[in-house]
Amino acid sequence: MTGSIDVVVVGGGYAGVLAANRLTQRDDVTVTLINPRPTFVERIRLHQLVGGSHQAVVDYREILGERVRLVVDTVTRIDAAQRSVALASGGTASYDYLVYAVGSGSADPGVPGAGEFAYPVATLEEARRLRPVLDATPLTAGVTVVGAGATGIEIAAELAEQGRRVTVACGGALGPYLHPRGRRSVAKRLAEFGVTVLEGPHSKVTAVTPDSVRLSGGHTLRSTVTIWTAGFGVPDLAARSGLSTDAVGRLLTDETLTSADDMRIVAAGDSAAPSDLPLRMSCQTARPLGAHAADTVLARIAGTQPAAIDVGYFGQCIALGRRAATLQVASRDDTANRFYIGGRLAAKIKEIACRNVVKELADEARKPGSFTWGFKDSKRRQLLRAERGAVPATL
Repeated sequence: MTGSIDVVVVGGGYAGVLAANRLTQRDDVTVTLINPRPTFVERIRLHQLVGGSHQAVVDYREILGERVRLVVDTVTRIDAAQRSVALASGGTASYDYLVYAVGSGSADPGVPGAGEFAYPVATLEEARRLRPVLDATPLTAGVTVVGAGATGIEIAAELAEQGRRVTVACGGALGPYLHPRGRRSVAKRLAEFGVTVLEGPHSKVTAVTPDSVRLSGGHTLRSTVTIWTAGFGVPDLAARSGLSTDAVGRLLTDETLTSADDMRIVAAGDSAAPSDLPLRMSCQTARPLGAHAADTVLARIAGTQPAAIDVGYFGQCIALGRRAATLQVASRDDTANRFYIGGRLAAKIKEIACRNVVKELADEARKPGSFTWGFKDSKRRQLLRAERGAVPATL
């Protein structure tokens, strides 16, 4: 390939920004980042936006490399045969390689009334829509948080710390990712705030009305504001473009993050399903996958064999208001263990981590290729061999 090599990155989240910056290591690569918003969203701070303690946005000029061209628009279709993308504005953009990093958003609740009367919070626009609603709602009014993953717990704690009456309808266990010891730490903090936690099979929400939620156990809760945090979904861009996806809609790839359909399309972040064994949707996953997607594209340009992904984990940190958190430690295969850090120390670690994520993006902009990820998961390759019938499926 001679002349300039055009790479289009679709999506300007954690994975997309890191990939775009990293691609500028080569002088002959022209990088275009297409994103529907003019500012970067700190999704790991959206619970703070809901609570009114942070705006959760960063100017792209602070984190994008000078050689990355930002186009504020929405990709409506990928034409793999023509190597181009159609834009909502009516234009098109051609590419030699494409990085698919469209991220994730709120899943379809699939519950009567939830779409009309509940407030999702997975995107900036959704969180901003909820903020004035809460401002206009008395502190004594009941708020129900549906879902008890990290997002649900963080929002419940953020609002309860302000003195609001909050109920969490878990639909199962509180913090299902957590080890029982970490779960007890979270439950204790929520109890100190006066949060009512409804767990177990009878705590699943079956219907939402303007002023209540109904549970599978037959109980009805009064709820002036219902906040929906149960699950994430991905945009259907890949499916609409005729590309192979998993059941959720993530782009199917091999272990180098290359599309199952086209070697010039590489995925990263929440919207990638490598070997149909996707990794946990999180900022913790998005950054190394963004870096790896860029490395795969650079390897193909150089005519070398891209490496397989090797991403491990350290755990999950859940904010519990502004002065406490629980840092759940995990094995590198993302299995939570008995160790955790709680209280103010964990809150400080959480805040440092949030700041460092933005710093990592800015560092990659200034020095492309500088991002490294020290956590590796040796069990993934064993699991892949087991899935393919090479060894007994014991994991």
